Amino acid sequence: MSPRLSGDVTAGLRPFLTERAEANERFFGAESERLARLCHRMAERFARGGRLIAFGRSPAARSDARHIAVEFVHPVIVGKRALPALACAGEGGDLRAQAALLTRGDDIAVAFGDHPEIGDAIEVARARGALTVAFASAGAEWEFTPPTDSLEIAQELVETLYHVLWELVHVFFEHRGLLGGRTDRPRHDAGASSFLYPFLAEREDNLTQVLADVARSVLMKAQEIGALREQTLTDNELTLAGAADALRSAFEQSGAALVLGNGGSATDAMDLTADLRAAGRPAIDLTEDPAILTAIANDIGVEAIFARQVIAYGGPGDALIALSTSGNSGNVIAALAEARRRGLLTVALVGYDGGRIAADALADHVVVTRSEHIPRIQEAQATAYHVLADLAGR
Repeated sequence: MSPRLSGDVTAGLRPFLTERAEANERFFGAESERLARLCHRMAERFARGGRLIAFGRSPAARSDARHIAVEFVHPVIVGKRALPALACAGEGGDLRAQAALLTRGDDIAVAFGDHPEIGDAIEVARARGALTVAFASAGAEWEFTPPTDSLEIAQELVETLYHVLWELVHVFFEHRGLLGGRTDRPRHDAGASSFLYPFLAEREDNLTQVLADVARSVLMKAQEIGALREQTLTDNELTLAGAADALRSAFEQSGAALVLGNGGSATDAMDLTADLRAAGRPAIDLTEDPAILTAIANDIGVEAIFARQVIAYGGPGDALIALSTSGNSGNVIAALAEARRRGLLTVALVGYDGGRIAADALADHVVVTRSEHIPRIQEAQATAYHVLADLAGR
């Protein structure tokens, strides 16, 4: 069990950081070259018209399946292409049946968790010819097992891994001559100018060098998130301790936590809700019901999708936990304002410089992850809310 923050807060946080830093270094140090090769194989599948299909059965695995799908479909890196991806979770029925209905030969099947249905889905996908990836023993061609017994740390490492896949698969689209197996391979004669445009003819053959560059990038990203996790926990140690104590008090007085976020942060809200419920704490995921979200967005506007739910579910003694990479999202700010009007405890996890939420102190407790790189912000926020849930869930 993780240490409880009390007295010397920094001493309480150090074990959280040490274990994560060691696992992060071991994992990506061992897997960087394999991850580079996997990025290449995935790029080839996407170039042939394949899709990424993610499977997750447990509440936490479901959040990861939805997270990887939204990242590939809605890239936040300017200029990067949207790639087809979808998530299949327990609410869609048996995963084997879903895999049989949806998987095609050029697809990429990515499985999260160790539920028995995960192995079934991988078996079907592999039989169809799909490239298969898993983070536990599931019979996939590519399996990556985090070197830790902590479910929370393992999930954080896996989140970094699939963010890295999403970021670096795009490298190979800049070297399309290295993407084998495509039926449509347009070639252009660059003539005497070929030295200026070496990739125009798509006759590249230096795959080894590109793979080495991608592997180095994997290691750099792993180092970046290691440093950002440390910044997030150490700079916000008193804030996290205060938020955990306040949340614990709310739970002990029969309060509930309302959790929200947009996009990738919505999937983090799913995960945090699952963690709190697993600890026996009442939590409501305000991103969970598409009927409610679309009804409010259609009839009132996107800015009200969370605030209206705060009105419906929240009251004095409850808490609102908001996740935002920018700290400026209108619907998050509206929900925090409504929560304050109704007497809820408010906690916000934000990136960049904290945005309006931090500048205007729109939450009682604001945890700032100081980065402008959205994938790394979300990964460090996962560490912060895992620590928060661990401490508040006791």
